[in-house]
Amino acid sequence: MASSFPSVSELEAAARLLYGQVFGEEPQVAACAPGRVNLIGEHTDYNQGLVLPMALPLVTVVVGSRTPGPDVTVVTATEDADEPRRVDFSLLGDGAALAPGLPRWANYVKGVIQHYRAPPVPGFRAVVVSSVPLGGGLSSSASLEVAFYTFLQQLKPDDEDGVSKALACQQAEHTHAGVPCGIMDQFVSVLGSEGHALLIDCRSLKATAVPLTDPSLVILITNSNVRHSLTGSEYPTRRRQCEEAASVLGKDSLRDATIKDLEEAKGRLDDVAYRRARHVIEEIERTARAAEALQRGAYREFGKLMVESHKSLRDLYEVSCRELDQLVSAATEVEGVFGSRMTGGGFGGCTVTLLQAHAVDKTIQHIQERYGGTPTFYVTTPSAGAQVLSVS
Repeated sequence: MASSFPSVSELEAAARLLYGQVFGEEPQVAACAPGRVNLIGEHTDYNQGLVLPMALPLVTVVVGSRTPGPDVTVVTATEDADEPRRVDFSLLGDGAALAPGLPRWANYVKGVIQHYRAPPVPGFRAVVVSSVPLGGGLSSSASLEVAFYTFLQQLKPDDEDGVSKALACQQAEHTHAGVPCGIMDQFVSVLGSEGHALLIDCRSLKATAVPLTDPSLVILITNSNVRHSLTGSEYPTRRRQCEEAASVLGKDSLRDATIKDLEEAKGRLDDVAYRRARHVIEEIERTARAAEALQRGAYREFGKLMVESHKSLRDLYEVSCRELDQLVSAATEVEGVFGSRMTGGGFGGCTVTLLQAHAVDKTIQHIQERYGGTPTFYVTTPSAGAQVLSVS
């Protein structure tokens, strides 16, 4: 069975209840922002390429109130045995930086405060509740960053420019979480559109809404429940390998490179750099073709491109793992499934599968029979981006 997940109103109610228990008062403002699933276009965003994500009904909710002094208290409802659920710190004057530290989850909050576009941020109290699974490749981090930025906009408004907001949240992850991520996650969390995937050009930061409203079509997310952390060496290493390959090719980024360029330079690249660059160059082209196929309703063509993407991520980019490969293999054995692939940074997390609605139950059953672990399933639809919630 696919898992149900709490609605935004249920999450907000839980956050308000916890806020009252901790602080003995009602919160003044509330905001939320979604996680995302990337349908195709993996590890292309930091190469200025194309991506095709959609915002999810899985969200992070922040409720809280402004306080008169410089002190900040944030409490999370997310349980992690290794980290405290409450953090207290003071906002520093004169633009002094908030240093990252422990608990790690609070670094995303500190980063957003640091890069908020209408400083200085006032003191506040806040509670965070989320339905986005941690380490699942559905961008719990961007969901938290964007939800918190949206919360701060209610305490001290900025100019409400969505692209600039996404860029500020991306910078928060770079400086305070130590992940040199591309712009995709924050962008779609801010600007996601109900009923649409977003084809994002990560160089121009232009987005094209791609309708995804066919009632016969379903997006199935399968969480391997293998947790990953992108702050290790693998993600920065992949990014550095791409930058080195682009440099050898004489390009500002791999977005400007063709397979012909790559083959001509093959003798000047080591085997690893060649394979990384080949994945990115071909994945950017795959993503453009996939968006066009989706526009036409050519779902089998789209699904074929999804499977090609997974194989490339497995063999050329080497960011898949045994569990993700098992999930994709099992899904694609079922009639009614158009395609499946790993999604997110890799080394665990989730797969995304495009299939006919009538095939959902038998696909879930087949995956459960074939997969060695205990997966979690979500049937999802493209949802709206960040929004302010009413606390009345």
